[in-house]
Amino acid sequence: MVSSQDLIAAFNRHVGNEMEASMLYVSIAAYFDSEDLEQLAGFFYRQSEEERDHAMRFVKYVVDAGGRVEIPQLPAPPSEFADAAAAVEVALASEQKVTRQIYELVEVAQKDRDHIAQRFLDWFVNEQFEEVSSMNALLSVVRRAGEANLLQVEDYLARTGPPEGAAGAE
Repeated sequence: MVSSQDLIAAFNRHVGNEMEASMLYVSIAAYFDSEDLEQLAGFFYRQSEEERDHAMRFVKYVVDAGGRVEIPQLPAPPSEFADAAAAVEVALASEQKVTRQIYELVEVAQKDRDHIAQRFLDWFVNEQFEEVSSMNALLSVVRRAGEANLLQVEDYLARTGPPEGAAGAE
């Protein structure tokens, strides 16, 4: 096995973390979809796919490292949000949480002196910087528009695409 049992176990837990984030984004997307906010819904559906893709990168790493994939049980995401800003706030908090989780994985890889895992995780460190930044930008736009002007947010997203660094952004 290329990586330690501790790191494999941590990566397995993180598969769950990424899948939990994916499910959260489906829930947020469905909230916006039910409010007929197509651009916001699409943004979060894409975010969900991206988080699932992240989980699959960890699955592939565990398999390639000779470990056994063990996906943890996941909690159900919230299905109701007070308003659009609250939904995006939950998403931002999730990205901040995942960032801390990635940092913890880096620390395990450093402790194990596992340079291969550290290089693998470098991509995720950079990705989380972009994710937090773009979610912060979206929250700022949603707050500025206010609940009564979410159609302006829809127009903004339709014209400009997702905030820089977000899923689907170039």
